[in-house]
Amino acid sequence: MKYYIISGEASGDLHASNLMKSLKVEDSHAEFRFWGGDLMQAVGGTLVKHYRDLAFMGFAEVVMNLRTILSNIKYCKKDLLEYAPDVLILVDYPGFNLRIAEFAKKNGITVHYYISPQIWAWKENRISKIKRDVDQMYVILPFEKEFYEGKHKFPVHFVGHPLLDAIANRKPINPAKFAKDNGLNDKPIIALLPGSRKQEITKMLSVMLQMAPKFPDHQFVIAGAPSQELSFYMTFLKDENVAIVENKTYDLLSVSSAALVTSGTATLETALFKIPEVVCYKGNEISYQIGKRLVNVKYISLVNLILDKEVVTELIQDEFNETNLENELFKILDHKEREIMFDHYYELEQVLGGKGASANTAKLIIKYS
Repeated sequence: MKYYIISGEASGDLHASNLMKSLKVEDSHAEFRFWGGDLMQAVGGTLVKHYRDLAFMGFAEVVMNLRTILSNIKYCKKDLLEYAPDVLILVDYPGFNLRIAEFAKKNGITVHYYISPQIWAWKENRISKIKRDVDQMYVILPFEKEFYEGKHKFPVHFVGHPLLDAIANRKPINPAKFAKDNGLNDKPIIALLPGSRKQEITKMLSVMLQMAPKFPDHQFVIAGAPSQELSFYMTFLKDENVAIVENKTYDLLSVSSAALVTSGTATLETALFKIPEVVCYKGNEISYQIGKRLVNVKYISLVNLILDKEVVTELIQDEFNETNLENELFKILDHKEREIMFDHYYELEQVLGGKGASANTAKLIIKYS
């Protein structure tokens, strides 16, 4: 079959690439055309647009880039019709993807949605569009099935969380070799995960880097996103106790003692690597104030949302400052605090279910296409 896949972010690139691998196992004639990133491109097929050209974060940023976004939507619709796929697979990225779902449905293209938009957090009214335009929905968080089926009477498939596969299937590394290859010393590592978009990295990294001189017995290592150039990160560096590792976030987490993480999928990835973390978020003030009034959740990190309790500390907006970050980093380096967090992380793993999300989804997509 011919598959057209749309992913607009780094995390979606990861999950879509693993889904593509599973689809190739189930369908030896699979052909792919997609919007995504380097990981999807490595699997094979035709890359239409890279997610680095699609990611705009926050209300104000979306408004400022509205012309580009509308141009991308128009081009996507045209390209979709020209390719005439058997299946359209949408991966999260709801602002864009729900528009394409409506268009595809009107044009007789089967719509599969992998990784549900977080409408349980905000814009719950999108459920009407999902019911109308999505043929099959695949959810990856256990409470989402009850949300859709119990509250909104819309059947969905809970397939498990794909991060369990992504982490379990990675090749183990030699810590000493990793340190040598990346110019690191033998001090314990504190990983800095400031996000993947320029605007969020700019806001997050400058505060995170203020920790480096305060913890001289550790080395701080920035996880460079594949969508950003090394030169961009270099503009922030002033302390010799800081290094950068490009496009090796999982390897970095696997050898780290603690992490400072920008809110997003990375908070869950860090937890599944059993790394104590502080979750950080600071956005455009206008966007934040609008979002605070619209988003209906107790927590911003997936770890806390899934377990429905504060397992990892969240420093949000004004709380994300040098003093608070220093205090929280001291806490997660303490042995007793770490043991408590480890127990919660094991609980998290159990709640998410077992491995096999990509394979489960691929089989269901082929079954219902």
